Amino acid sequence: MKGSSDREAEIAAMNREADCALKWVLLTLLSLILQVTDGKAAQDVGNQSVVEEFILLGVSDQPRLELLLFVLILICYIVALFGNVTIIVLSRLDPRLHTPMYFFLSNLSFLDICYTTSVGPQVLVNLHSTHKSISWAGCMVQLFISLALGSTECMLLAVMAYDRYAAVCHPLRYMTIMSRPLCLLLATGSWLSGMVNSLAQTVMTMQLPLCGQNHIDHFFCEEPALFKLACVDTSFMETEVFSVSVFVLVVPVSLILVSYSYIAAAVLRIRSAEGRRKAFNTCASHLAVVSLFYGTGIYVYLQPQSRGQGKIISLFYTLVTPMLNPLIYTLRNKEVHRALRKVLGRNPISKAWG
Repeated sequence: MKGSSDREAEIAAMNREADCALKWVLLTLLSLILQVTDGKAAQDVGNQSVVEEFILLGVSDQPRLELLLFVLILICYIVALFGNVTIIVLSRLDPRLHTPMYFFLSNLSFLDICYTTSVGPQVLVNLHSTHKSISWAGCMVQLFISLALGSTECMLLAVMAYDRYAAVCHPLRYMTIMSRPLCLLLATGSWLSGMVNSLAQTVMTMQLPLCGQNHIDHFFCEEPALFKLACVDTSFMETEVFSVSVFVLVVPVSLILVSYSYIAAAVLRIRSAEGRRKAFNTCASHLAVVSLFYGTGIYVYLQPQSRGQGKIISLFYTLVTPMLNPLIYTLRNKEVHRALRKVLGRNPISKAWG
């Protein structure tokens, strides 16, 4: 009876935390809407020319490259949706995947679905259209969503590295260390920190006077490209973005490297060759994701913004990486393979084909 009451109290506490987090998210979105309205009003009152919409140049001067990018991005988007939805469904249906690792992986998959959807459809429409425009408000909302999701992924990947550290270095105490309340706290903290960072950055960007300039040399709305339109000195803002990027990108990477240094030492102490191989495969997949995501993000946000390749690289971490994440995590993962076979085996159509 005591264990049951404790469990009920724990569930009630988690529900209260989830309610608080949801309320905070709704208040954040409401605040953003009010800021967008106020920012637009400030443009109307100011002396500078009002910008009603932005023209996203992309690679409009290279029609053949546009066609190639349209096909590649469409493939990436479809594969990303299918792969990430599959991981979420399998993690929910198979009880053997109800572990902290797959809880965080489901969060990553859901995040990647939202991330790629915040950019992909609009990029596809513009690549296929002659009028490549986005409204001022639409641009600010896209900036907020993409920044929030990108920042959240930075934090979430660091959390996943800690999860792997606990699993490999403390296998006997793993489920005790990575308790459900802690997993919920770490996941919620990742999402909230990403939204806070994005809200601050978006509000700052909305205050930039543009003086009628509305041609963005990019595929979508991103801070470095928007800074180039400002008719004032943006050195202070660029320094602030650089500092925040160090915290969001470099600090998590450093924590991940520390975690994996301990993991490498623990793996080398495993006597079983099969155990070493399994630990190495699991951690190698995570490191591949880290290299793909942080490498491209650091290139764009911590490098001089005069480089023209930045807009192509940004497509990589917003569209290509979300496509590769489920492939990297599942190609050599026997647990996911078993779960997929089990789910397909329950389907009457798959049985008929078998």
